[in-house]
Amino acid sequence: MTSKLNALTWLWLSVVVIALDQLSKWWAVHALQPMGVPHPVIPGFLNWTLTFNVGAAFSFLAGGSGWQRWFFVVLAVLISAVLVVWLGRTPRRDWRTALPLALIIGGALGNLIDRLHAAQVTDFIQVYFRQWSYPVFNLADCGITVGAVMLIAFGLFAGKPGDHVR
Repeated sequence: MTSKLNALTWLWLSVVVIALDQLSKWWAVHALQPMGVPHPVIPGFLNWTLTFNVGAAFSFLAGGSGWQRWFFVVLAVLISAVLVVWLGRTPRRDWRTALPLALIIGGALGNLIDRLHAAQVTDFIQVYFRQWSYPVFNLADCGITVGAVMLIAFGLFAGKPGDHVR
């Protein structure tokens, strides 16, 4: 039986990630016109550049005929559901599990909202150096990436089981 003191309360962080992601995308769409034109933030390193992506990370499957939208919608719903169940089975004090899961859920749902609303994801953060440029991304992507890295790092360097739950 699952304790009533599970980590589902960490979903507040997912809501914050979703809100910040959607607000930042709204701002990007309204402030960064025309699309594709870099707006320097830190010259030589960071631009705001409005782009739209119908695929996934690194424009994976962006060349599809539209089926990929629903594939990524279903994938986001399934992954988020699994992670919510995982949160429900996680003790509330286990922040090393709850924090990354909440970030990933918020990021997945932030991009899901875009896919459902506009059939594409709004991206605007461009990191670059000289001729090299990382693919443009958004705050939802940051939540997913940071959460995944934290989950892996905490899993690899957690020590004995139960050490991180205080």
